[in-house]
Amino acid sequence: MSSTLTDPLLGRVIDGRYEVRERIAAGGMATVYLAFDRRLERDIALKVMHRHLEVDPNSREFVARFRREAKAAARLTHPGVVRVYDQGIDQDISYLTMEYVDGENLREVLAHEATLPLGVALSTVEHVLDALGSAHRQGLVHQDVKPENVLIDSEGRPRVADFGLARAVTEVTSSTSGTILGTVAYLGPELISNGVSDARTDVYAAGVLLYELITGRQPHTGTTAIQVATKHVHDDVPAPSSVVAWLPTEIDDLIAALTARDPDQRPQDAGAALQLVRRTHGLLDEPTLDRRADPPSGATPVVRDDDATAVLTTASPGSTVALPIGLGHPFPAVGTDLAALPDDDPEAREPKRTERRAGWWIAAVMVALLVLGGGGLWWYNSIGPGAYTTVPSVVSETEDDATAIIRGAGLTPSVEHAFDDDVPEGIVISATPAAQERVLNNAIVTITVSDGPRMTTVPKLVGEQQDDAEARLEELGLPLGEVEGKSSDTVPEGEVMSISPAAGESVRHDTPVDLVVSSGPAPIEFPDVADMTEADAVALLEDEYALDVTVDHARTEDADKGIVFAQSPAAGDAGHRLDSITITVSDGPPLVTVDDYVGMEVDAAESAARAAGLDVQLYAFWPWSSKGSIVDQSLIPGNQVERGTTITFKYN
Repeated sequence: MSSTLTDPLLGRVIDGRYEVRERIAAGGMATVYLAFDRRLERDIALKVMHRHLEVDPNSREFVARFRREAKAAARLTHPGVVRVYDQGIDQDISYLTMEYVDGENLREVLAHEATLPLGVALSTVEHVLDALGSAHRQGLVHQDVKPENVLIDSEGRPRVADFGLARAVTEVTSSTSGTILGTVAYLGPELISNGVSDARTDVYAAGVLLYELITGRQPHTGTTAIQVATKHVHDDVPAPSSVVAWLPTEIDDLIAALTARDPDQRPQDAGAALQLVRRTHGLLDEPTLDRRADPPSGATPVVRDDDATAVLTTASPGSTVALPIGLGHPFPAVGTDLAALPDDDPEAREPKRTERRAGWWIAAVMVALLVLGGGGLWWYNSIGPGAYTTVPSVVSETEDDATAIIRGAGLTPSVEHAFDDDVPEGIVISATPAAQERVLNNAIVTITVSDGPRMTTVPKLVGEQQDDAEARLEELGLPLGEVEGKSSDTVPEGEVMSISPAAGESVRHDTPVDLVVSSGPAPIEFPDVADMTEADAVALLEDEYALDVTVDHARTEDADKGIVFAQSPAAGDAGHRLDSITITVSDGPPLVTVDDYVGMEVDAAESAARAAGLDVQLYAFWPWSSKGSIVDQSLIPGNQVERGTTITFKYN
């Protein structure tokens, strides 16, 4: 037998854009439909809020909070988060449009698997914590982590959905009706007791989720949601090894850390929790990680039959319920019928009164009621619940909107400003007291508004020594960027030649400033100028190497006159531009002193002259002369001449 429930939204076009095609799921806060975005021509998931969440007098506040949370969720771009595309209101419908993930959620996986292998469970929670960590770093809390909100896409990757919805609803309901909406099996003790949550509340829910994936059951159970919530407040989550005996103590310790009742004893956010889970994962061997717990008693595989009659249970394991705030305190639960409380003495009988005194009693009772009523009214408005209000959430609002929201809540805004690198100028960074805290009416709520990133003017650093420039940057709080050494013939070594950004430019305080610092003259190898003329050698050394050239002269037989025959430093030695070099230029062969050879025998004079370095030519004074003695010589005795100069001897 098949039955069909007609949904009035099926076939409707929301906001003139989203064509509702199929109902996917329904929960305590919203119904999810598969819709088609006519504008972008793609399938999307359309989440429509239940009407009871928008009923006056709180609909405006709900819509405002819902819009803010949707905007915050839309900023998340983590691959493990289901993207939020759009948010809006069409007549009586408040809706979100989200990325459509074609696949199962973890609740459906557990329905046919019962439990997951230990390694798969740890990896799944790691993906969930990684996605939550990206939200926590932006100050966004999920507040409804549960298997229904973890979707498994077609590639088997976990994706976290529903950011911001539970928080938006709870902020309104807790401040007006004294209740919170949530999935009771995963609510943190602090949320149940005080209606206050932060990133650690998501960590608690992730710990409960891990417990359920491993053991196949939830840690706290009861016949009513109140019983389960009370256990969260008063009882520790049991060790999973008490249910699955083979589980190692590392898993017990991990679950205990994630689900500590005192939020201060848990990891401070999902990022810290992720590190803890990964560390535990790495301590376990492969056989243990591949093992899975036996299905819990009573678990049966899910058999799908589309023609079977559907049975609606009163509350599924992941359903959203309303709970009174303050279950951790010894007071009757919200909604308790005082007439149902036990009578102190059921046998007692009211004494009979005489008719004469009845009038006095009636008058006395009326006076007492008036006094008590007036006193009660004074107490309620002065020091009782009526004297207090809940601080609204204004983080991420503009300054004007935030002050208007605070005044609308009966509180007095006080504005402070601070620089912030991440929050745009004019947007509220934080509020003191924080959102959801209970304060006296007209109390001052101090909001800190972002002035954007602090800007700093880049100082003049060119011409300063590197150490002085770096100290100046540190003094101004500007980080030092890259320091590049560059050779220079004109800037002394260690002096700043240029900077980027330029001096006088206004930049963010965290902008690195790059320096180009002189490393002095460039290193060189001294060139070989031997066998060059003096002019050529000087031109090369001065023009191309910027060297300080000193020219010496000396006589040598190794080089012609005017040719360089020596240098210091030698060719190939290491040096720098602007260094000094000395070259030695030949002035010709060495000089010799001419002796007086007149009167000497020809052979003796010739031998002596050649030994002195002179070339000798002989001429006979007479044609008939024989080699007797020298009678004349061509060079004047005592003069100096170059070695190799020719001397002519005449003999008789």
